[in-house]
Amino acid sequence: MIDEEKDVCQCEETQSENEEETEQMPEEAPECAEDTAEQPQEEIAAEADVEECCEVEETTEEPEEVETEGVEIQEEEPEKDEDIPSMEDTEALDFAPLEPGDVVEGTVVQINEDNVLVDVRYKSDGVIPLSELRLKSDERPDDVFEVGQEIPVYILSVDGRDGAVLASYRRALDEIAWDRLYKAHEEKETLDAPVVEEVKGGLVLDVFGLRGFMPASHVDRGYVSDLSQYVGDEVRARVIELDRNKNRIILSRKTVLDEEYEQKRHETWSSLEEGEVREGVVKGITDFGAFVDLGGVDGLLHVSQMSWGRVEHPSDVVSVGDETEVKVLRVDRDEEKISLGLKQLQPDPWETVDENYFPGDLIDGRVMRIAPFGVFVELEPGVEGLVHISELADYHVTEPSEVVSEGEDITVKVLQVQPDERRISLSLKEARREKEEAPERKERRAGGLTLGDVFGDLLTETRDRLSDEEKNRQDEQQEEPE
Repeated sequence: MIDEEKDVCQCEETQSENEEETEQMPEEAPECAEDTAEQPQEEIAAEADVEECCEVEETTEEPEEVETEGVEIQEEEPEKDEDIPSMEDTEALDFAPLEPGDVVEGTVVQINEDNVLVDVRYKSDGVIPLSELRLKSDERPDDVFEVGQEIPVYILSVDGRDGAVLASYRRALDEIAWDRLYKAHEEKETLDAPVVEEVKGGLVLDVFGLRGFMPASHVDRGYVSDLSQYVGDEVRARVIELDRNKNRIILSRKTVLDEEYEQKRHETWSSLEEGEVREGVVKGITDFGAFVDLGGVDGLLHVSQMSWGRVEHPSDVVSVGDETEVKVLRVDRDEEKISLGLKQLQPDPWETVDENYFPGDLIDGRVMRIAPFGVFVELEPGVEGLVHISELADYHVTEPSEVVSEGEDITVKVLQVQPDERRISLSLKEARREKEEAPERKERRAGGLTLGDVFGDLLTETRDRLSDEEKNRQDEQQEEPE
């Protein structure tokens, strides 16, 4: 028994020594094997017994080994590095996800008769059917699109299995247009839109490719009888009502015009001064004058201020729509009234009457107005003279209409010229007398000189002076309108 324990101890020592030698000199293993082969059989048998004994002892201390025969042993996989993306992750990084309803930028890569292919930076190109291209009846896809063109597209559907993408160009434009309209409505932006057609109750406008409606009451600041005049024109309008669910777009041109009118009106009132000359547009004509728009503010051009001459009706001088210069005569901001003049921009004929008319001249004129105290005769536009009732005839005249009538052409004699007072005194009876005496003078001159021939001019001047004094006395007794 003691010998067996010794053998076990020797076996353990030998085994431990062998393990140490194996760890220290792994390359000497073959030599050890050769040495073992040369040992005597008896020693080998003894060692075998010792090994069996050792194996029994080891079995009691170590767990049993699991049989692995017939079982596929899988090598342990190395742990994945989370920082290194897989192939699926790489594909996901290359292509951004697409969802129906997205609006993205695409590049036209192919144009066919019934569709257009667009690169939308996805696994496959997007297909835009012919019905989603927004083409006119006479247009083909290659008339509108070209390869390489960047266009917006609306994603209709995405097939998750093969990545097929169905897209729409028409709906993309609609989405962009509605976004722009809502922004314009919120910011009260003025839009330029062409008028497409006239319909019942208003006009149809093209607004970013969408159909907008402008009621007739919102076309202008006033009533418009013929709306067809706007078809084909581009008008400025403001979005006043918007509802995408009902596809409702209401526009107004009147709102824009009202705001501009009020702005011009404020600027005009703040800068208007009496005596200045302004440009205006004739907006309306009445029997007593014309209204001229000076820029948001209307002024009255009275018929008496249109010409230095007599004007029967304002329409004889101006017409609606005429652009004209007028002089600001009076400004009443409290009452918001403006008086304008047109004749003030024309030469004043009274400034040259002392150069054109002299006492003793016979002038042809027209009776313009009959008053109880005499007759006003127009010598030229803007220049009228007065024939006092005492100068109408050699006999006593009760009513001037007994001698002359309005509109009658007569010849009068100039008695006195007063340019500063804008007066010219005339005589009808003196002019008629001279006309009658003229043939007699010629006959007398043919027979020889007479007292009348010698002193005729002196007598005439004396008679004229006396006549003027008499007339002045009568003028003082009667009121004469300016």
